[in-house]
Parts: sequence; structure tokens; C-alpha cells
Amino acid sequence: MKLIKGLLLFLVVSSVLVIAGGFLLINVYLANDYENESERTIEEPGESVEQFIDKISETARELATENDLYASVMIAQAILESDRGRSGLATEPYYNLFGVKGRYQNQSVELETYEDDGKGNLTMVLAEFRQYPSYEASLQDYVDLLREGVSWDPKFYEAAFKRNTSSYEEVTAFLTGTYATDSRYAEKLNSLIQQYDLAQYDVPVAD
Repeated sequence: MKLIKGLLLFLVVSSVLVIAGGFLLINVYLANDYENESERTIEEPGESVEQFIDKISETARELATENDLYASVMIAQAILESDRGRSGLATEPYYNLFGVKGRYQNQSVELETYEDDGKGNLTMVLAEFRQYPSYEASLQDYVDLLREGVSWDPKFYEAAFKRNTSSYEEVTAFLTGTYATDSRYAEKLNSLIQQYDLAQYDVPVAD
């Protein structure tokens, strides 16, 4: 009888140890899996900045060369304003890379956007933005805007021309508060130009 009781006790203790060991192994596995997950790089969907630059850089270089502008600034603005072509406004069917408001050939779309009051305070507003048939049309319209200025001052953007500046930094500083309300606009553009070596596109392609 004592032998049977001892055997039963042994079986009970063994079962408890096996179950406890199983829980321990599961917890260790889950902990390791969690650590591995935290170390993984989560890639956002869509193309990379480099891929987006490849799409628009040569068109931007050509237009900038023909119109006395900095392609580096144009590309940096497109990256920033469109979130490298992934924003709702920049994707098909709108193709608006620069957040240009108004109408393009009578085409537009109304979307919510944030406006900076110049002091870093953001307010959401509903605005009408131009709708384009392609990236090329958006780039050309951007150039036309800088070349033609605004209705009350056709020379409004002349400070962005190469002949009136000595570096792209002067242009990004000028565009802060004129083209965009973001008080850190120049800082962001300069960072993109440096990070992706966009100044290389300010040099025309040799014939």
C-alpha cells in the first residue's frame, strides 16, 4: 500500500514539474520572440526616397536649368511636400507634389491640411488643391509659379532664381514664410538636400 501511495505521489510531483517546465519554456520562447520583433526594422509601404528621386530628378534638373532655378530645392520640396510621393494629394489621380493650391486646367480637389501660423502652431483647415495629370505637369506648374509669381506681384519669387542667389540655402530661407508657412521649412529642405546629395542636380548634364 505504501509503495502504491509513493508511486502515486511520484507521478503527481512529476506531472507538476513537467507542466511547470512547459510553462517556463513557453514564456522563454515568447520573451525571445518579443525581443526579436523589437529588433526588426518595420518598413513603411511605398517606394523609398531614392526611388522617388529617380522618378523626378532628371525632369527637375532639366526644368531648373531652363528656368534659372535650383533643382536641389525643387526635389527637396517635392520630397517634403508629398512625403516622397506617398501623400494622398501626390498619388494618382492628383499628382500634386508641391501642395499647390487652387485649380489646374479647372481641375482641383478639396483636402484637409495643417497651416503653421509662423510660430510653430498648427491649425487644420480645408483647402482646394490643384489636380495634375502627371508628375511632369506638377513639376512644370511649380516652375511656372516661381517664374510668374502671384497675381499681386509677378516678381514675388525672384529671390529663388539662381542669378539672384549664391547658394540653395538662400532660396530655402526665402521660401520659409513665403512658399510655406512651416517655420522650420528651410531647415527641413536643407537637411534633405544634404542627406540625399541633391545639389548634384543643380549641375546641368553635359552635352
